[in-house]
Amino acid sequence: MASLTDAKRLVVKIGSALLVDRVTGALRHDWLNGLAQDVAWLTGQGTQVVLVSSGSIALGRGVLGLPAADLALEQSQAAAAVGQIRLARAYEEALAPHSITTAQVLMTLEDSRDRRRYLNSRATLEQLLGLHAVPIVNENDTIATDEIRFGDNDRLAAQIAATIGADQLVLLSDVDGFYSANPTEDATARRYDTIDHITTEIEDQAGDAGSGLSKGGMKTKLMAARTATAAGCAMAICLGSEHRPLAALHGGGNATWFTATLDPASARKRWIAAMKPQGTLTLDPGAITALSKGNSLLPAGVQAVTGRFGRGEPVALTDADGHQLGLGLTRYTAEEAHKIKGHHSADIETLLGYPGRAALIHRDDMAL
Repeated sequence: MASLTDAKRLVVKIGSALLVDRVTGALRHDWLNGLAQDVAWLTGQGTQVVLVSSGSIALGRGVLGLPAADLALEQSQAAAAVGQIRLARAYEEALAPHSITTAQVLMTLEDSRDRRRYLNSRATLEQLLGLHAVPIVNENDTIATDEIRFGDNDRLAAQIAATIGADQLVLLSDVDGFYSANPTEDATARRYDTIDHITTEIEDQAGDAGSGLSKGGMKTKLMAARTATAAGCAMAICLGSEHRPLAALHGGGNATWFTATLDPASARKRWIAAMKPQGTLTLDPGAITALSKGNSLLPAGVQAVTGRFGRGEPVALTDADGHQLGLGLTRYTAEEAHKIKGHHSADIETLLGYPGRAALIHRDDMAL
């Protein structure tokens, strides 16, 4: 059984029904303060924490006097615009007493589909975690439409976990795990402690959303589990209504854990290694030695650039004799790589006319 304190990086998904009172539409400050205590405890243990939080629409609809029924897209966007600022302030006020800096990150599905946006999102989250901030991530409901939205924050949380290479993902839910049937309707339903493989039988046992505030059900949680575990991230579904839900989970509270067979780094490298390269970077002996020691690829170590590729696309890494050393996701286009190859990172802004990242390919984006 996984332990929260084993995770180097932890993503926690919080649903609207936990944050916002269903009757009054008010924020549940006591519950949020309890969660803040959990986050402070985990960050004090050295764990990097990302919170993926719903709640902006639920908060905003009450302020705007919108009905509790399903909202039209424009109404949802307006409610999100009003509620998001309140949601961000609430997290800041809850975590500030623990000397924790918060950051707001709003995303749409396009941010994970588009390679350039994906890399930018990943770099931003990495930087925030490196600066000991706790990112508060939410779907950008103010601009998201049905064509580009994640549809629920279970899937968004799993995508974030895969993006940053999290060890564990916890979905705080209104049930204490995954059951063989709906436990409110079937007295014989049993909870799974651990699920190693998501079979068709498991999929058939998933239900739909039961809360008037949340959009996700067990089906979307299984989709999240597939995404997370494929990226080497274990995932738990547990009861979120506890005053300190993460402490309760750590203390042996009921939960269902979906296990991952690979660690995040290995899963990511396997994913990169399976890609079709769109170009080639020829490296000098010094760069090859640096890569073998786990360093990133700097422009100075590149002798030649071939092919046509965009930012975030896979390229082959070869030596001067054409022997392939591995693949990597480039942070520059082919045209940009041509301009900066063989030069020091400090010269990038002068060569391109705008600031760039020091590494042409980051070490985490390589499979050698």
